[in-house]
Amino acid sequence: MKPGVLVISHGSRDAGWVSLVDAAVVAASSRCAEHVREQVGMEVPVVSSFLEIVENRLIQDGIDDLERQGVTDIFVVPLFVSSGSTHVDEIAQAFGYPSIADGFCGDLGTFRTSANITYGRPMDDAPEVIELLLDNLSELSVRPSEEALLLIGHGSEEPVFRERWQRGLSRLAERLCDLGGFARADYALLLPDEASRKLTALQSAQPDEPIIVVPLFLSQGYFTNHVIPARLAGLAYRYNGSAMLPHPAIERWIERHIGCWLSGFISQRNEEGAM
Repeated sequence: MKPGVLVISHGSRDAGWVSLVDAAVVAASSRCAEHVREQVGMEVPVVSSFLEIVENRLIQDGIDDLERQGVTDIFVVPLFVSSGSTHVDEIAQAFGYPSIADGFCGDLGTFRTSANITYGRPMDDAPEVIELLLDNLSELSVRPSEEALLLIGHGSEEPVFRERWQRGLSRLAERLCDLGGFARADYALLLPDEASRKLTALQSAQPDEPIIVVPLFLSQGYFTNHVIPARLAGLAYRYNGSAMLPHPAIERWIERHIGCWLSGFISQRNEEGAM
C-alpha cells in the first residue's frame, strides 16, 4: 500500500493563475513532508492537476503520474471554493461517485485508474477561509461595527447546487460578522445574477453604512477583475478584488486535509497489518 495525493483545481489560460495554485500545493506538501515520512515511513507524492485547459496536466495525467510512482491509494483534494460547484460533482462522478443531484450528469466520462480513490471536500466555510477573508478585509475596513459586507460567489442555475452555494455563503457571512465585528453581512451569487439587487437592498436599508464587497474566488482573474465590477456598475462600495490566492491559509487547508486523510490511511494499514 502506497498513498498519494491528487489536488484538482479548475485551470486557466493565465499562467500566473496556474503558478499560484502550484505554489500553494508545493508549499503545503513541503510543510507536511517530514511529518508524513515519520508517520508512513515513505515519501507521499502530491500532484497538482487541472479540470481543463492546462495541457498535459489534466486529471487523467495526474492519476497516471501517481500510479507510475506506485501509488495504490489516492486522496483527491478538490481545490474549489464551494461544494455547490457543478465541477466538484462532475469530477466525483468521473471517479465513480453518485451525483448529489438527480438527473445531473457530467461530461468527463470515467477516469482510468487502478488505485483506491478517496474524494475529499472543497473549502466551503473552513476556518482557513474565514481567516484569509478577514485578512483581506483588513485593507478595506475602518470601523467594522459601522460597515456591512456583501460576499459574492459564482453560484449555479441548478437548484441543488445553488442551495449548497447559499448555505456555505450564509455560514461564511455569519462567521465574518461574529469574528470581525461587522454590523451586517449578506451574500449574492453571479448565477443567478443577484449582486446588484443585493447591494442595492443593503444600501437602501442603511444609506450611511459603507459596504465592503468580498469576492469568493480562488484566484484573481476575469470574475474578480471584470464581472463583479460590471455587475455593480454605478453603485457605491469598497472593493479591492482580493482572491484566496496567494495566502498561506490555503496552504494550511491543503496540508490539514492531507494530514487527516493520512491519519486514517495509516490506522487502516496498521489494522490490516495486525490481522
